[in-house]
Amino acid sequence: MHREIGMLTAKVDMILVGVRRSEEKSDASRASMHRRMDEIVDRVSKVELTMAAVQDDVTDMRPVTEDVNRWKLVGLGALGVIGVGGMVLGVTFANVIRRVIMAVFGR
Repeated sequence: MHREIGMLTAKVDMILVGVRRSEEKSDASRASMHRRMDEIVDRVSKVELTMAAVQDDVTDMRPVTEDVNRWKLVGLGALGVIGVGGMVLGVTFANVIRRVIMAVFGR
């Protein structure tokens, strides 16, 4: 009977050692998980700060971008007017030259 009690005690001791090892591994794993979570929180807060700065920059850039787009449209309109005016002058100049030639040669 003493021998069986000794064997049971040894088995209980082995189980307790196994449970302690398991708890130590779990503690190490949880500590690692908490450290990684803290790193993620830090990174997310940095991203949030950066995004706030970017949003402020975009807000500041919006009026400038709208002005540039307006200038572009005005410039395209001016180029269209210059093109039509150049075409009119070219046709008028060609017509004048044709009339001069007709007057010189009498046709």
